[in-house]
Amino acid sequence: MQLFYTEKIDEKISLSNEENKHIVKVLRKNVGDKINIINGKGFLFIAEIEEIKKNTVSLKVIKKEKKEKQHKYNLHLAIAPTKNINRFEWFLEKATEIGINEITPIICSRSERKKVNLERCNRIIISAIKQSMKFYRPKLNSPISFIDFIDKEYPGEKYIAHCLNQKKHKIIKSKNLSHLILIGPEGDFSENEISQAINKKFKPTTLGNSRLRTETAGVVATQTLNLLFE
Repeated sequence: MQLFYTEKIDEKISLSNEENKHIVKVLRKNVGDKINIINGKGFLFIAEIEEIKKNTVSLKVIKKEKKEKQHKYNLHLAIAPTKNINRFEWFLEKATEIGINEITPIICSRSERKKVNLERCNRIIISAIKQSMKFYRPKLNSPISFIDFIDKEYPGEKYIAHCLNQKKHKIIKSKNLSHLILIGPEGDFSENEISQAINKKFKPTTLGNSRLRTETAGVVATQTLNLLFE
């Protein structure tokens, strides 16, 4: 199934220039052909091409389907953006493909990158949900400081993954389906940040015996939850 994406769906649908060009130039669709469209909020729309003018496609909705979420748990990953932005973008793509609900870039004391291009990152997420046949778009939040983030209330299991040699808890399947996991920057969280998180009821956790890159740790954490609730 070929999926297209737009947030604005009424009886008539307008797609982006990029999506229109793909329909006309690459797929060579014609008037009367059907197109599958998602809005990232759990709906699949079947639309029919009514008119094609140059690279602009006019579509009419003929069917609307509500889709169930493809995973039952809720995963919020708060992760430090990597110095090499390509690695962070790779994480966004892979985590979206596996299944994640929310992502927050956190700025830590050892962070070497403090800004991300949210527009570009959202385009990567949209591309990943289309490729992996998902109907729900993960929410990407604006970057926030570590201390401000851990001060927020969260009604679920809270973990901080770090490399210090101390007692740690495994991420386990619990009755509470909501999970928040903190992933630090290159160089790990500082000891002070780890202490602050533990004081806020975050459980220290491990993602295995290997020392992982930030983006790898993010993918491992995402897959860990996916396997636990499979």
